[in-house]
Amino acid sequence: MPEPLEAYRPAEIGALIETAGVAKAALPAGRMLVLAVLAGCFIGFGAAGWCVAMAGVDPGFGPARVLGGVVFALGLILVVVGGAELFTGNALMVMAAVDRRITVGALLRNWGIVWLGNLIGAVGLALAFGMAGLAEGPMGAAAVRAAEAKAGLGPVEAVLRGALCNALVCLAIWLSFAARSVTDRVLAVLWPVTAFVALGLEHSVANMFLLPLGWIAGGEVSLAGVAGNLFWVSLGNVIGGAGGVALAYRYAYPAMAGK
Repeated sequence: MPEPLEAYRPAEIGALIETAGVAKAALPAGRMLVLAVLAGCFIGFGAAGWCVAMAGVDPGFGPARVLGGVVFALGLILVVVGGAELFTGNALMVMAAVDRRITVGALLRNWGIVWLGNLIGAVGLALAFGMAGLAEGPMGAAAVRAAEAKAGLGPVEAVLRGALCNALVCLAIWLSFAARSVTDRVLAVLWPVTAFVALGLEHSVANMFLLPLGWIAGGEVSLAGVAGNLFWVSLGNVIGGAGGVALAYRYAYPAMAGK
């Protein structure tokens, strides 16, 4: 029998992620937007599963939060294995920009289109859940609690929770690039995502679903609160993913660019 292939090493992972970043930047706008809408829906499904896990339980620390994290991981698994464009994960593209394999303009173009597509997909899914009557009962109550808490966060809290969250999300994607099989990729994604959800950190695309769903379910969530949360959490996501993971690894493994 042939020996199983080993996982890719960190420097090899970095090279693979840079190559992926070049391909992402080169996508036509229409295809990029469609893949981003899909990612928004995928993360929304994971967030909906989280609402079910948290329905009717104490939102404080406990086993339900861990279970919610496991269920929420569905969203990133669909993105990584199925293929889609996710704003938070695309923070890793900064590696390709630093090595001048893509321009800063191409990076910002991707982030802008993908953020918008994620928003369309997540909000659209929340509206579909509301029209289907799924924003009622314990699930809706869980969404209300989450939305009101998120909209009430101050800028410093939102940025820091967003940065910590996306450090774990980008580490999940980094680990998935080490994998040689679908099973390996699923397991690589599962644990970091479970951790960030259980810890109560902030993911901008998940919030694009949870905030409108909480509003639909009757939560006291203002448009200003939604916009403020998405702005500060998105900023934190960029800081944690691009700075905390991408640039740190780029500095640690300069050989990934052949230097």
